[in-house]
Amino acid sequence: MDFLWTDFLGTAVWMWLSFLALVIVLLALDLGVLHKKSAEIGIRESFLLSAFYMSLGLAFGGWVWWQSGQQAGLEYLTGFVVEKSLAMDNIFVIAMIFGYFAIPRAYQHRVLLWGILGVIVLRGIMIAAGASIVENYHWVLYIFAAFLVVTGIKMLLTADKEYDVSNNLILGFLRRHLPVTEKLDGHRFFVRREDLMTGRMKTYVTPLFLALVMVELADLVFAVDSIPAVFAITTDPFIVYTSNIFAILGLRALYFALSALIHRFAYLKYALSVVLIFIGSKIFVADMLGLAKIPPVISLGVTLGILGAGILGSLWATRGEAKAAAKALPQE
Repeated sequence: MDFLWTDFLGTAVWMWLSFLALVIVLLALDLGVLHKKSAEIGIRESFLLSAFYMSLGLAFGGWVWWQSGQQAGLEYLTGFVVEKSLAMDNIFVIAMIFGYFAIPRAYQHRVLLWGILGVIVLRGIMIAAGASIVENYHWVLYIFAAFLVVTGIKMLLTADKEYDVSNNLILGFLRRHLPVTEKLDGHRFFVRREDLMTGRMKTYVTPLFLALVMVELADLVFAVDSIPAVFAITTDPFIVYTSNIFAILGLRALYFALSALIHRFAYLKYALSVVLIFIGSKIFVADMLGLAKIPPVISLGVTLGILGAGILGSLWATRGEAKAAAKALPQE
């Protein structure tokens, strides 16, 4: 059993296996027990699941702190907060995708669950590749940092624009090259039907499959932003990957909890833009000050402050909408 204590990407194998085992248990519980059948997830259940995943992610950060020290723990928590915040921005896009394809809430969980499985594999590959590149070419961190600053500025300038699903080039390519049914067929991604031209049975994809592809594509785009963001916080592959995955694991529950309240977060995208600019610029600031890096506690504090201001400012600015919605509810 000595291999359990051998080093893999800077961390003992047993820590990697412990993390992966926990993720497998959570997915098995979600897929095989809690949501075995397609059904709409209520707001109350969504908030409870969100709180559970949030607490689990924070508890894992405490375990990292205990095992690897204060700096590793703070770096994990900062990465977790950044990833969770960017995941909230991802919710805006996912809601538009489901709205475009008219996916009922009862089937949305299935798409999100398979999307999470793809995320675990995809981000693992991207982070492993990124860690290898950074280890051999440390100057790549400055490219990541500059990319984050440019992305943050671009987000800041386009924060009031909505994502247009219909103009997506990959969606257009899929529609042209795949046989797609006009309507959903329950929770199925693929169906067998008779081809009216040839009379033979043919496999068709459903709009639910197209929604899945678009959700995976959206995560790929967000990963291009979020993974460099965490690498700008720490280059430890274990912290980068675990903070990513724990933030994403609760995305399904967070989506159902917040999808109906998206309009209340009017300034969230602006706050996320500033966070990306801060995370990218702090690498250059650290060099100017002659520091190896900005202390993790400062990075965490500033990140929480920016996001807190964005969320509280949004809720205050849209408080009139909340009152109007409350008055519209039936009185007993």
